[in-house]
Amino acid sequence: MSSKNLILEDDKMCFACGRNNAIGLKLRFELKTDNLIETEFIPQKAYQGFKDIVHGGIISLILDESMLNLLWKTGRPAVTASLTVDFKSAAKVGEGLIFSASIDKEDRRIIYAKAQARKKNGGVLIATAFAKCFVIYQ
Repeated sequence: MSSKNLILEDDKMCFACGRNNAIGLKLRFELKTDNLIETEFIPQKAYQGFKDIVHGGIISLILDESMLNLLWKTGRPAVTASLTVDFKSAAKVGEGLIFSASIDKEDRRIIYAKAQARKKNGGVLIATAFAKCFVIYQ
């Protein structure tokens, strides 16, 4: 991935967290520590794949956004170069989910991050993710 001439700006239209995106998820992220961020999401029917099961693409999107939001909020704006998601259990429509992300390893321009999704009640693991992210110095 080339990051030449890439400028990252927040115009509040991000599908995952943008406040001004009418069809977006409008996720609110809470920085717990310098290395941990969380968000809560209650999926509606519009985000299902099979009946009453949340589409894996939505889960993947929020895992990715969790990792990049952590980097953004800690002053390291970045883009995802690669993303691996492992699904462990189905997420049900209407069931609260907690997403969290942290940094696994950091180099000057490359950061390896990890994230997970769990059911809010009971803590059952839904999915884990690992990403290689390129920091974009501006």
